[in-house]
Amino acid sequence: MTTGTAHSADRPNPDPAGRPEGAAALVRDPYAQVSEEQGAPRTAVVIGGGLAGTTAALALADAGVRVTLLEGRPRLGGLAFSFRRPSPAGELTVDNGQHVHLRCCTAYQWFLDRVGATALAPLQGRLDVPVVDAAARPGRRLGRLRRTGLPVPLHLAASLATYPHLSLAERAGVGRAALALGRLDPLDPALDAEDFAGWLRRHGQSPRAVEALWDLVGVATLNATAEDASLGLAAMVFKTGLLSEAGAADIGWARAPLGELHDTLARAALDAAGVTTELRTRVTAVTAAGGRWTAHTDRGPLHEPVDTVVLAVPQRDAHALLPDGALDDPDRLLRIGTAPILNLHVVYDRTVLRRPFFAALGSPVQWVFDRTDASGLRDAPGAGDSQYLAVSQSAARDDIDRPVAELRARYLPELERLLPAARGARVRDFFVTRERTATFAPVPGVGRLRPDAPTNAPGLYLAGSWTATGWPATMEGAVRSGLTAARAALSDGRPHSIPLPAVGGGTPKEAA
Repeated sequence: MTTGTAHSADRPNPDPAGRPEGAAALVRDPYAQVSEEQGAPRTAVVIGGGLAGTTAALALADAGVRVTLLEGRPRLGGLAFSFRRPSPAGELTVDNGQHVHLRCCTAYQWFLDRVGATALAPLQGRLDVPVVDAAARPGRRLGRLRRTGLPVPLHLAASLATYPHLSLAERAGVGRAALALGRLDPLDPALDAEDFAGWLRRHGQSPRAVEALWDLVGVATLNATAEDASLGLAAMVFKTGLLSEAGAADIGWARAPLGELHDTLARAALDAAGVTTELRTRVTAVTAAGGRWTAHTDRGPLHEPVDTVVLAVPQRDAHALLPDGALDDPDRLLRIGTAPILNLHVVYDRTVLRRPFFAALGSPVQWVFDRTDASGLRDAPGAGDSQYLAVSQSAARDDIDRPVAELRARYLPELERLLPAARGARVRDFFVTRERTATFAPVPGVGRLRPDAPTNAPGLYLAGSWTATGWPATMEGAVRSGLTAARAALSDGRPHSIPLPAVGGGTPKEAA
């Protein structure tokens, strides 16, 4: 499960949640024309139609730039997309993976508002996560992580005090560690070099506390266990999500297929903004001459040079397209590793889960979501009372290449342990989606590898959740990177007035 994958050269705004400055005002009037007298680009090519590229294209177009968006796939959305699948229970619309966002993901919420999709991905009224421990004795299997209306840090105090999956001493220790974590500065370059697990051990966290709380949240948001996660990124996640504002961690997820949000509605917004979108168009090179840029594609060069190019593609693809000298040490992009996410899709012949989702302990299962309505199964002919569950497995290196039959044998019994109603149910369909390079790996030291949006080449900018957003690889990070690239292109060191979201939470310049 991913939440929601560069930063301004200026110090980020002081908001501990890393929210875009003036976010409330942006909803009312987020766009403004930028005059040519201010030196803004008049034409731009954005390469890559994921969230980062779509965001950059919209932001540039809204500022009066004539934009062409090029995407090699036949759709927009990058790694947050949907596809159709025939199933014995009826045709399904399947998300490649379960994606969520939090209330603190204000840039992604800006994106949803911009494409008219806010109502399709609502937030919880208040954070409430059911946590089921398959190994616990009856009566203590279900715990809940939920907040009250009290201010930080009291908003989670009642939940933590009654959380059955930790002992009284472990709960007290978690509280102390959380307060210590809140005192850290995620922008401190020293934190990037340290692993989260070592810090947790030094602050008295037991293996059980790591499993039942820190990794429960961290694996889903970082796509890594504490052992493999940068302390800087972990501090950013927990400080922003749990310790900034009472409602910061309230969870939102799409109640419609992701393709409707990130492809259909995004494409309509691009069209309305005047962006020329060319799908099935693979870029093979970008070249500069006379201060202008040309994108070369598998169909030949674009018909005219442009002022600005935004590379919004994965880091290895960006490395292949970068002209000589565009980055100091461009090979650092190749040292940004990747991490996989596995999703298991199970259709039962009856309802086995009566909550929208839950998290699991004492089992290899991590998070389980009910996708019955979003997939269209509820209304499919012949579906009957069938229910479609998506099992989201982050940091899935051990499972990502297992055959489907082996995954079925491993996980169906685990779902029966967690969901007693599944024990007598018939499995009507079981299939797997794999994203082997779903996110960048948030390992210690990754911060110094992540580049800023501007490059050494005037008019060439980078976007993508792997750039220096200060966030892990999330939908929020991807949107922030697109906004940062657009802001950098529009300002280019000149005075400007562009009320795009200011993207805080970046990595310090010296650590990039």
